[in-house]
Amino acid sequence: MSRSDAIAGVERYFDGGGFFADLARRVAFRTESQNPERQAELRRYLAEELQPSYERLGCRCRILENPISGRGPFLLAERIEDPALATVFSYGHGDVIRGQEASWRPGFDPWTLKQDGERLYGRGTADNKGQHSINLAALAAALEARGRLGFNLKVLIETGEEVGSPGLREFCAENRKQLAADVLIASDGPRLSPGQPTIFLGTRGAMNMDLTVDLREGGHHSGNWGGLLANPGILLAHALATITGPKGELKVREWRADTLTPAVRQALAGLEVDGGAGAPAIDPDWGEPGLTPAERVFGWSSFEVLAFTCGNPDKPVNAIPPRASCHCQLRYVVGVDPADIVPALQRHLDAHGFPMVKASAARDGFFKATRLDPAHPWVAFVKSSLEKTSQTATAVLPNLGGALPNDIFANLLGLPTVWIPHSYAACSQHAPNEHMLAPVARDALRLMAGLFWDLGEKGALPRA
Repeated sequence: MSRSDAIAGVERYFDGGGFFADLARRVAFRTESQNPERQAELRRYLAEELQPSYERLGCRCRILENPISGRGPFLLAERIEDPALATVFSYGHGDVIRGQEASWRPGFDPWTLKQDGERLYGRGTADNKGQHSINLAALAAALEARGRLGFNLKVLIETGEEVGSPGLREFCAENRKQLAADVLIASDGPRLSPGQPTIFLGTRGAMNMDLTVDLREGGHHSGNWGGLLANPGILLAHALATITGPKGELKVREWRADTLTPAVRQALAGLEVDGGAGAPAIDPDWGEPGLTPAERVFGWSSFEVLAFTCGNPDKPVNAIPPRASCHCQLRYVVGVDPADIVPALQRHLDAHGFPMVKASAARDGFFKATRLDPAHPWVAFVKSSLEKTSQTATAVLPNLGGALPNDIFANLLGLPTVWIPHSYAACSQHAPNEHMLAPVARDALRLMAGLFWDLGEKGALPRA
């Protein structure tokens, strides 16, 4: 059998309802890692659903405990055909965010897969059950067509990505030799636009910070003390105004590292950011002047205020509040020193006359930035395979705009990392009404079946 047979196999699988049935079964597992009561469900998803699925591919599967007590387990699936062959490492996560049942459209439920037009609704359809389901089915199609993969396979599925992947780094460090491979090929996140095959080679980092102005004990009557006592909300607002310009351009010098290398600029040249139907319109004059939208989100850093509190927003009183705080985030790219992000901000605030504003790193929301060189041989190999199947140009992004635990794979395990996303930006992945686009799912199945076939071609792969 041939490459075209593998692709035809996944087309039949999708058109005949096989993908819908598999995804519906997986969506029904309520694997909310943010809910402590779902620990048993996380394990059940691995043991009852994914382990049998990978065993049908001839994989040796083990459910392994998390090095951090009380956190979700891992599934490691391995099919070693010949130690002399290249080894592909893949990753996914079986956990999802909270279902938010009460906020879904009438007649829709997060735990019941439902199709409405081109949209497949259900929690985890986009993030990440739908994506690892596509890769699993494509592996099965390539294996059935050839009778073997032609490469070695290692798949790691975690159950805590939505709570910051606790224990993943420690697990990979403890099992570094067992997880050794030639390349990571995995799927998460959105395409550049729904109809364009996309690969990204790393992620922007995410550093969450708290800014606090704490001036005194208790509130004081604004009639008796207004004009005499400094207002922490006003101070914090003015401090924030020094961090960016009025259109979001960064003013902290250390955050403005020259990260747009010639290779990055070349990779992003001509790319159009398109979130698809239902996505918000891009504000053309927001962000760093002189950069294209693609350069702003994939090649530059951005600062966001995520929450701002002063006084009692729900029940304001006529008193000058004693305290104001905001929770902020810097999405940063390779070239910005993560260890200096918060210290640089504090130096900046001090220099601009706001020493009373204290910056501190938040305990959550830290991922390191990573980026594989767009000229790496594995990038060329994957891009060529996808374009052979799609007969259209593949967008190559130096990194995803969002964050994933990719630094563990790139830096700790030392793997070239190539991600092939199967979702799109307006999929509502962390909101009610999460969905996957059926045409994108079908297209992704074809692309991945062709890629897994090409990975098994003798002598075709780049090797370390």
